[in-house]
Amino acid sequence: MGVMGVLRIAGSALTAQRLRMDVTSSNIANAETTTSPEGGPYRRTRVVFAPVVDAPLPSDMGSQRAPALGNGVQVRDVVRDQTDPRRVYEPAHPDADADGYVSMPNVDLVTEMTDMLAASRAYEANVTTINVAKSMAQRALDIGRI
Repeated sequence: MGVMGVLRIAGSALTAQRLRMDVTSSNIANAETTTSPEGGPYRRTRVVFAPVVDAPLPSDMGSQRAPALGNGVQVRDVVRDQTDPRRVYEPAHPDADADGYVSMPNVDLVTEMTDMLAASRAYEANVTTINVAKSMAQRALDIGRI
């Protein structure tokens, strides 16, 4: 795999992790939103990743084919968490039911902050990968000039 392959793979990871940070930010921003356009409280969303794979490689083993090589990461989907909303007793809240309970979003701030930190670290790791690949390519060019 050449420098361009490394850059393509790391670039796809940067894009995926950026979307993950955006989705997590939205979850945090809506942690107290009791009314959504879909009706009911906001529901946490999460990103589902999948590998970008090349076509399977030909194999010398008859009809079996060698496994495909990874070529980066892609966002397969952004899905809503179907966990039940939290019920909080707040009889004065405008969205309280007849018993005084409010359905609150199924967002856990500790989980969201952990996801944000993990996405941020993965983003940083891929930026480092890009910088190392760029540095290696520059050194190879420098060697060629001698």
